[in-house]
Amino acid sequence: MTGRKARIAVIGLVGKSMFFEVPRFHMGGETVHANGFHEEWGGKGFNQAVAASRQGAEVAFLGATSMSDSKPLTDFCNKEGLHATIAAKPEPTACAAIMTDGTGETRVTVYPGARLEAADVSEFAAAIAAADFLLLNNEVPDAVNLRASEIAEAHGVKIIFNPAPAHQIPAEVRRRVSLFTPNEFEETEMGEASCDVVTTLGAKGCRIRSTGEVVHAPPADAVDSTGAGDTFTGVLAVRLAEGESLRDACAAANEAASLETTVRYVLSAIPKRAAYSHSIVAGGLEEMS
Repeated sequence: MTGRKARIAVIGLVGKSMFFEVPRFHMGGETVHANGFHEEWGGKGFNQAVAASRQGAEVAFLGATSMSDSKPLTDFCNKEGLHATIAAKPEPTACAAIMTDGTGETRVTVYPGARLEAADVSEFAAAIAAADFLLLNNEVPDAVNLRASEIAEAHGVKIIFNPAPAHQIPAEVRRRVSLFTPNEFEETEMGEASCDVVTTLGAKGCRIRSTGEVVHAPPADAVDSTGAGDTFTGVLAVRLAEGESLRDACAAANEAASLETTVRYVLSAIPKRAAYSHSIVAGGLEEMS
């Protein structure tokens, strides 16, 4: 621990997540009736910000919504302890339809809706400059990530980049990243990296590229994997900001992500720090051949 709260800045999409519980996924033009429905705020960057905040970090978040949704989202962020900068746009707020089948697997369709612009980052510059880590992902335009990475570099702020959804990252952004956190598919799409890479492996845990180690996740009775990767990245950033080694931070992130999968939806599933013991730090490693 550093003796003060970790400071994390997050830029990302935020929108309305609509969850449909289905007995199985569609085939062809088939109509499938849902057994349940739930709606909440969501988005990769937003989920990561909530996960980091629930670790006890001081978290600032930049996102965009429609003009009518700006205040309700800001009110929600205030209750979560998030310092939110919301850019109000004339377009509808982003929306995601998330189908989960009886095994816990998911299918996601996203409407990007209101989007950040590079100019919006200027209002967030002070939050970036004060952060230990800046979290970025591919759900916002490249110009936004480029401007944010310029500010981070100018102030010596490390960047963790979650390359999701899979997308070619501009070279100027890539060279400023300290750590990538792809899943296995995203890792194959992103190619070479000049920094370390921690690849999430679902229920298996994660792999640290620089050492070849696999840090195993604890077993979990998964019911919904949505948001597990975001929980992993948010927790990882906080633990690294607190001075933990990459290995130990991965173990903590694995444990939080595993616990997240045992509860349906995302906001109700992202655990607070006190909800798990971080008991696997001392073990759970396997060297890759």
